[in-house]
Amino acid sequence: MTPAGEHPVAVQGGDPRLAELTTMRVGGPAERLLTATSREELIAHASELWRDGEPWLLLGGGSNTVVHDDGFPGPVLLVRTRGIAEVPDPDLPAEQLRIRVAAGEDWDALVETAVSRGWAGIEALSGIPGLAGAAPVQNIGAYGQELSDVLHSIEFLDAGASEPRTLSAAELELGYRDSVIKQGLEGVVVSIDLVLTRAAAPRGRHGAAAADDGAAATAAAEAPVRYGQLATALGVELGARVPIRVLRDSVLRLRAAKGMVLSETDHDSWSSGSFFTNPIVTEHFARTLPEDAPRFPVGDAEPEDTVVSLEDLAAGASLAPQPAAPERMVKLSAAWLIEHAGVPKGFRLPGSGAAISSKHTLAITNRGAASAADVAELGRFIVQRVQQEFGLVLVPEPNLYGLEL
Repeated sequence: MTPAGEHPVAVQGGDPRLAELTTMRVGGPAERLLTATSREELIAHASELWRDGEPWLLLGGGSNTVVHDDGFPGPVLLVRTRGIAEVPDPDLPAEQLRIRVAAGEDWDALVETAVSRGWAGIEALSGIPGLAGAAPVQNIGAYGQELSDVLHSIEFLDAGASEPRTLSAAELELGYRDSVIKQGLEGVVVSIDLVLTRAAAPRGRHGAAAADDGAAATAAAEAPVRYGQLATALGVELGARVPIRVLRDSVLRLRAAKGMVLSETDHDSWSSGSFFTNPIVTEHFARTLPEDAPRFPVGDAEPEDTVVSLEDLAAGASLAPQPAAPERMVKLSAAWLIEHAGVPKGFRLPGSGAAISSKHTLAITNRGAASAADVAELGRFIVQRVQQEFGLVLVPEPNLYGLEL
């Protein structure tokens, strides 16, 4: 829709339809629009809205939001704050650095900045639409990396507060596309702190730093490939280290091939990304699915050893039955479930402006004239088909306002 580093829409006065402010391009008018371009404005606007007591909507890049065709019945606060700065942290080793990123920074532009400066840690998260402030809400992840791998802390303004507090990554309880914020902790992310790894600039013949330290660091920075599809695309073994620039470029190509990089001319990218999360189920349930259904282990791969040795018995250990180990969990592929429930790529309901992406079954897309009702209707159809075929209920990933599946 727009080049990396720019926000989806530049609003010129008035109260625009939310279709102009979201990547799915659906949604009615905003009752009132406020824009925060600085940290101080973001805190002041949010605090005032909480004091007023009426419902309001916080909107960043609009990449994970679908709003009813009637719009949102209250104020909408646009986050447009900017800033990326190094934060001194004596607790970090020399090869790491901590950066503070304003909530309104475009995420993919941040990744490009990191790669260009030789900072490793988020290169596989290239091409993810949206702003930095939304990243910890659902612990964004792709191609073997998650935000939780590098998140240090966030600056968070609690609902009703006038000053933000710092929440550590541990306090956010980050999980698969989840956090305490997504689970109901109400407030506004003001900034995020990340810990990245800097590449050492190559030294000259006499130990002096190379003249072009920035370019040298970028060329020297490498990261391991942690995702099978990415390793295949790069022609390397899983775990091999490659330059982060090469890794970023490969991820962008893979995402574009799935319609997951925003483009004005590609209707497959007129979406909210993955519309459903990959279900996490018990290993027992997973065995009820067809053998070719993809499944990936979650958590510990092996149960704890509960064998009682002769030495333990001599010391008084009991032979009483031990509590059963928690059943292992596995993650399924929502895309596979959708396609094998009879909803193929490109599928659309009769007369609808929404359709499954022609490139990837996990995305619901706007073919140019879709309504929010079209999107919700197709979402409900998919949920019903998967439930009928496989006995599980898919959970939508984007935030739905005024809509139900």
